[in-house]
Amino acid sequence: MIETHAHIYSDDYADDRTQMLNRAWNAGIEQIWMPNCDHTTIEGMMALADAYPGKCLPMIGLHPTYVKDNFEKELEIMEEWLGKHKFIAVGEIGMDLFWDVTFREQQERAFLYQCKLARKHDLWIDIHSRSAFWETVKLIEEFGDPALKGIFHCFTGTLEEAQKAIELGFKLGVGGVATFKNGGLDKVIPFVDIEHIVLETDAPYLAPVPYRGKRNEVAYIDLVAQRVADLLHLSKAEVILATSQNARNMLSTSLR
Repeated sequence: MIETHAHIYSDDYADDRTQMLNRAWNAGIEQIWMPNCDHTTIEGMMALADAYPGKCLPMIGLHPTYVKDNFEKELEIMEEWLGKHKFIAVGEIGMDLFWDVTFREQQERAFLYQCKLARKHDLWIDIHSRSAFWETVKLIEEFGDPALKGIFHCFTGTLEEAQKAIELGFKLGVGGVATFKNGGLDKVIPFVDIEHIVLETDAPYLAPVPYRGKRNEVAYIDLVAQRVADLLHLSKAEVILATSQNARNMLSTSLR
């Protein structure tokens, strides 16, 4: 199984990171894809990439909630890293208008610039879009390159939004919210073909039921797989096989 989005470098795992990763490997996880946040998270992420080559795979990018007045300097750092190391994607990038709209314009500029970096380096993008789905779509359409592909990470939108993301050529990253009673994905996933879905945890955030509200970890992706299987009336094995292949297909575009 492939975990397509987990912040395993987080300080939340400072006391038991090795044990947490061992639980993941024992649960059948073959790869963990690591999204970046800003310059402060690169060192920890790359240390894990070096310690677990081929298993912990890094992305590089500036997360929208980390976009501040100094965002251009942050983007310079991301671009420098793209020039000296191999990454699987540019991410996580996007728009977040949930907590604060102070830096909305800067978020838009940062997103478009990182889309340009992704195309320059022939990479896909990992999108964070919170309270900003259609705003993000507008930017993708403004960018106007049909070769730009990626994942709408932590997808929690409506069926209409899911269909739009798929129309644009993006996968839906499904995580713990799918297990929430009022998460809303029970009205979406049954109408989406499995070929458009990849699995994630977003660990240490958004732990699935029955761990909701507690620290999330990669091994819990098994619970997400079971929930997706239930909603699609498939076996868990079928969901794991299909979503892992979807992830590998994306990986093949960035590791050519």
